[in-house]
Amino acid sequence: MPQTVFITGTSSGIGAATVRLFARHGWQVAATMRNPADAKFDDLPNVRVYALDVTDAAAAPRAIQQAHADFGGLDVLINNAGYGLAGPFESATDEQIQQQFATNVFGVFAVTRAALPLLRAQKSGVIINVTSVGGRTAFPMNSLYHATKFGLDGFSESLWYELAPFGVRVKVVAPGGVATDFASRSLQMTMDPADDGNPYAGQVRSVLKAFGERGGAFSTAEQIAEVIYTAATDGTPQLRYIAGTDAQSILAAKAQMSEGQFAEMIQQGFGLK
Repeated sequence: MPQTVFITGTSSGIGAATVRLFARHGWQVAATMRNPADAKFDDLPNVRVYALDVTDAAAAPRAIQQAHADFGGLDVLINNAGYGLAGPFESATDEQIQQQFATNVFGVFAVTRAALPLLRAQKSGVIINVTSVGGRTAFPMNSLYHATKFGLDGFSESLWYELAPFGVRVKVVAPGGVATDFASRSLQMTMDPADDGNPYAGQVRSVLKAFGERGGAFSTAEQIAEVIYTAATDGTPQLRYIAGTDAQSILAAKAQMSEGQFAEMIQQGFGLK
């Protein structure tokens, strides 16, 4: 019987590429997104699309149970849905802060909790949380995004221990930069970078410029999907998978430097010195 994977945030980018990769490998795929009309999987007969807004906690159990009933099982859960909130913390509204955590953290909690009774009862399964290199190190003007991704990294590590006795493995896939529409479609700002009246305006423009100049080193969504597939299928207890040469390079540099040296490098690299 084909294995089944449940994936959140599949309308574009990493999520859509992951749906296609698993489907090509013969998996049954439950692809979820806020608006199923955005789905582009008509050519994949082993893919079913489900409506799921991860910020609606009550929707997660419905989607999980429906997919389980339709496919007859659940082997892998991939928590991929998320977006970035960039800009100075001081400018963030309460609503922006709440929405960032509702999507990137509480949404993962809701979907994971809905899937756990099924995985625990069958004493097998893999949970993959797509975090970021920004869950292992921080960059300027992304404090709230980093707060969510650092939180997910710690959540996943603790959950690894908690679920191991039940045969359920927990994995973290931490991509670096990805050449998708994340920066336009999935990125929100706490301030208008053109607002010269904001005391952080110069820093914000420098940081955005630096990120833009790094685009040539970014991975494709398909390359990140390959790492996710490896994490799902390698059968190992490995917890973290750093995805992308840029992510691997920055973490290798951090491991070899003092905190002061690394901070100096980041400040210079983002034009803040």
